[in-house]
Amino acid sequence: MAPALIIACGALARELTVVIAANGWQHVQVQCLPADLHNRPEKIPDAVREKIRAARARFGRILVAYADCGTGGLLDRVLEEEGVERLPGAHCYEFYAGSPTFAALADAEPGSFYLTDFLVRHFERLVIRELGIERHPELASQYFGNYRRLVYLAQHEDAQLQEQAWQAAARLGLAFEYRFTGYGDLERAVVRFHRDAEGGPVTEQASWQK
Repeated sequence: MAPALIIACGALARELTVVIAANGWQHVQVQCLPADLHNRPEKIPDAVREKIRAARARFGRILVAYADCGTGGLLDRVLEEEGVERLPGAHCYEFYAGSPTFAALADAEPGSFYLTDFLVRHFERLVIRELGIERHPELASQYFGNYRRLVYLAQHEDAQLQEQAWQAAARLGLAFEYRFTGYGDLERAVVRFHRDAEGGPVTEQASWQK
């Protein structure tokens, strides 16, 4: 089979690896960009373009495992120029939850701050340290003063991660809500990518769901 590539945000590496391994797609590879680019979204489009151009000669098909991710349409412009598709939605919260569920969450409380499994695991580094809250605790109220709740969109049912997410909400002074989403549209998009690339068989239920 011709090799296929998924260029991914580092925040999705674990989930993508699970989906690929569960389906036995040995010809599908993942290359990740640093997850902390989300704190500097203006750098994402050029970083993705560089990855695409470096990989094009080696791979028959490429998928970009990013949503818009705060690039304001600039990533889509790059992908249109390069002829590559990306995951659906504005950000990973939307494709994990699914667009209808995410829209309902946003309508119910626009002042919602979202975490995924990855962001719970790396909350201290990506939120507290990257935003300077560790050095200047007063910044927390400036960054999160307009938020009312923290919504944890969980990919796995893990009591320890749920407790960590609750503690993160308490630290930011936000109400806490838990939603189990599984992999949502992420898995569906990867399955479609595989079918388009190779037309091979797809496992009906991935191992992480069993």
